[in-house]
Amino acid sequence: MCGITGFFSFQQPFSENQLKQMTGKLAHRGPDAEGFFFDGLCGLGHRRLSIIDLSSNANQPMTSANGQFMCVFNGEIYNFKEIRSDLEKEGVVFKTQSDTEVLLENFVKNGVESFEKLNGIFAFAIYDKLKEQLIICRDRLGIKPLYYFHQGTALAFASEIKALLTLPQVSKTISKTALADFLHLGYIPSDSIFSDIKKLPAACYAVLNENNLKINTYWQMAEKITANVIANETQALAELDVQLRRSVDLQMVADVPLGVFLSGGIDSSVVATMASQVSATQIKTFSIGFEEEKFNEAPFAKAVAGHLQTDHHELIVTAKQAQNLVIELIDVFDEPFADSSAIPTMLVSALARKHVAVALSGDGGDELFFGYGSYNWATRLQKPLLKKLYPIMAPLMAFGKKDSFRKAANMFRLPESNLTSHIFSQEQGFFSQQEVNNLLNQTSPFHPESEVFNRSLSAMEKQAFFDLNYYLPEDLLVKVDRASMRYGLEVRVPLLDHDLVTWALNLSPDLKYKQGIRKYLLKKVLYQYVPEKLFDRPKRGFAIPLAKWLTTDLKFLIDEFLDEKLVRQAGLVNSERVERLKNQFLKGGNFIYNKIWILIVLHQFAKKHL
Repeated sequence: MCGITGFFSFQQPFSENQLKQMTGKLAHRGPDAEGFFFDGLCGLGHRRLSIIDLSSNANQPMTSANGQFMCVFNGEIYNFKEIRSDLEKEGVVFKTQSDTEVLLENFVKNGVESFEKLNGIFAFAIYDKLKEQLIICRDRLGIKPLYYFHQGTALAFASEIKALLTLPQVSKTISKTALADFLHLGYIPSDSIFSDIKKLPAACYAVLNENNLKINTYWQMAEKITANVIANETQALAELDVQLRRSVDLQMVADVPLGVFLSGGIDSSVVATMASQVSATQIKTFSIGFEEEKFNEAPFAKAVAGHLQTDHHELIVTAKQAQNLVIELIDVFDEPFADSSAIPTMLVSALARKHVAVALSGDGGDELFFGYGSYNWATRLQKPLLKKLYPIMAPLMAFGKKDSFRKAANMFRLPESNLTSHIFSQEQGFFSQQEVNNLLNQTSPFHPESEVFNRSLSAMEKQAFFDLNYYLPEDLLVKVDRASMRYGLEVRVPLLDHDLVTWALNLSPDLKYKQGIRKYLLKKVLYQYVPEKLFDRPKRGFAIPLAKWLTTDLKFLIDEFLDEKLVRQAGLVNSERVERLKNQFLKGGNFIYNKIWILIVLHQFAKKHL
């Protein structure tokens, strides 16, 4: 895994010194080597974290054998040996053992059609000296990041926003749409918080030449949903076992030590189980726990690790450790990001990096196999009888003292339009669309793109499809990438192998949620190898005791970042409404802690950048 930067311009507004400044901002992503290419028209920068072919021959930027193309690449191509073998049969001669060279020579041979052959996590840029054009590309699920700034015939790109912010051409003007989306969802599904900085969408490549910038799609998730589903349970169980084993085995290729994040939940336990079975040596596992018993999954992780006989490493997190990391969050993410599980993710990454350079994670299991409570809400809210009762039930629920009653009241008030995003927002306890409008004095609702499917989807499938397209790439995968790369750790996500994703999209929803059991089929696979009794407990997210900490060890964040004067000076939201929310929370309204957290993160960002 690495950090990449670059620019391409016929107007020559960029300099070699600017390229070095951009690349220097990504030193944490690649501590092993640094490289540059600059010819006036194009500049490419690279920071390397050596994983495959540790020799200097694999350093970047890399030049093709014919000298026409230059490449910088962040990620891993898991099937590079297979592609290399095919190219060698066609007469291609390789100088290194790296996947970068395979990626480049595959492009030389097959052009943009080569992207469809890639199985991996990647973001890369290829400069064609002869045609004077630049191509940038991103993996199918948006696992590896790629941001860009485009103005006229000039384009600059980077793995992280902080690199682009070094350029004087890039304005820090805030996107009002992104601000509204952040308050509603806790993450930014649009391009970025800055109007000038865009994200290259997942499964896309962009071509820039003297005439224009054109963005093309090479893979579409909606098109992978077939008319028929896999409904036979025996067949599905066997196929899922094979898919999981194949994906984990493929993603364990590395020339450096490798381990697994193990929370003790279903997804990470599946990955750890398969890794233990395909590995010739004992695997290392890593987990995080908390002093607060309600949030502490460390004993469960330890039990699974014991059964699998892994070399297990554990860290119990204190509020003090979290306090130290909170200050770093805005530097790590560059824009407002309210997923508080970023804190334990950073801590487990730091722990793992002491022992390995690569870790496998269980991200994707909830979205593919119906692991969230929001999927049940999606079904409930579509029932005709309940719809008639909403106006009566909502005010009654609102008076309930339990958080679950308040959540239900909010769910019953949701508008019909854009229901998937509203369900997600209220399941997380973020601001409703009406509350966003009040905070911003404007209406800017988030509209998920409409998709046409080859079959009618259930309410659960629609909600999961929303998460796969927005929550997963723009929250969970952003969190994992930034948190791990902060420490120079590469994290791979076997459950998001694109062939496994395609298979899961066509698994009958009745085998994902059956007899009231979420992730039914995934659990059946796991229980073939690990005793079911080790998971006999309610599902917990990878969460921290945020509500408690905000009234104790982290209360200083409220005092500093929700100070009335600071909020008013920032001018991002209605300061009077923020003051009312703050007072409500401090007087015992703990149930709004996620709204308070969003506002803290927003004003931490404002204090740094505005």
